[in-house]
Amino acid sequence: MSHKLFLLPGDGIGPEIMNEVKAIINWMNANMDVTFECDEGLVGGSAYDACGEAISEEDMAKALAADAVMFGAVGGPKWADVPYDKRPEAGLLRLRKDLGLFANLRPALCYPALADSSSLKKELVEGLDILIVRELTGGVYFGEPKEVVTLEDGQQRAVDTQVYTTSEIERITRVAFDLAKTRSNRVSSAEKHNVMKSGVLWKQIVTKIGSEEYPDTPLEHVLADNCAMQLVRRPKQYDVIVCDNLFGDILSDVAAMLTGSLGMLPSASLGAPDAVTGKRKAMYEPVHGSAPDISGTGSANPIATIASFAMALRYSFEMVKEADMVEKAIANVLEKGLRTRDIAKEGDTTVTTTQMGAAIIAELEALN
Repeated sequence: MSHKLFLLPGDGIGPEIMNEVKAIINWMNANMDVTFECDEGLVGGSAYDACGEAISEEDMAKALAADAVMFGAVGGPKWADVPYDKRPEAGLLRLRKDLGLFANLRPALCYPALADSSSLKKELVEGLDILIVRELTGGVYFGEPKEVVTLEDGQQRAVDTQVYTTSEIERITRVAFDLAKTRSNRVSSAEKHNVMKSGVLWKQIVTKIGSEEYPDTPLEHVLADNCAMQLVRRPKQYDVIVCDNLFGDILSDVAAMLTGSLGMLPSASLGAPDAVTGKRKAMYEPVHGSAPDISGTGSANPIATIASFAMALRYSFEMVKEADMVEKAIANVLEKGLRTRDIAKEGDTTVTTTQMGAAIIAELEALN
């Protein structure tokens, strides 16, 4: 069976961590009954340097034609002064918008071997398994008007608009409830229904969908700021958290640090099922950024990107057994005490980016 993957390594540590995914893809092509056909393009600052845009029309077309996109990271101080609509992050936002990737899945899973690496007490995070379901194409990041204007008195005023429609909230809500059915079957909706009209609508629609379509799944509503506090206070009370674009961005970063490092967390961004094939457009990426301060040092943690590839195997290619194998290989490597710099503590064996990737492939060899 053949699958088309489009790789967009991006900036900073993006190419380094994507190299480790490519090594795993090559191993699978050689050792399993599957063929991944990979093409590669530019996004973010690297694309701007090459063509003056955060992603070229040619590469956008390749992303649209692929079965799935693997994305690294974008941005860095080198591009701090480029025009706003050409900034590195604009490439990521365009990919999400043009591919229709409305559902962002961000798991926060604490590997047993890393329970001591969290900034929280071990008993608070040991066994942690949360899934944040973030709406990705609406809300304040895309709402209009979005502008900075100069007023008559010379002051400047900045405006970002929070906009949501019924259908946008309904579709992300159904994704959250459907995924909860495969887990512990609990949904928490994080919104600001106390001060935001969009939050009022969000709460009404999530409540309606839950009661009418998923009556057997417990639902709670939690104010988004309280949810952030509760994630630090008692994170294991949550299973699936569904939220809008802005709150999902914030809460998933909070959840990330519960696990010990941003370098550990993958994500999947999914579109609606195709009316004919049933397949979804999809992009997979680590939660962390481009980390330009460690770019080129060989110390970047590739696990989030490798785990993102495991999510691609699961959600885009229905290769559940292979996805489980990659995740098991990661767990085994960590159990043996191998750590990149971001998750290392005294007594651990610190390895480079490529050494971590090679160790995971060695575990895949053993599990195959």
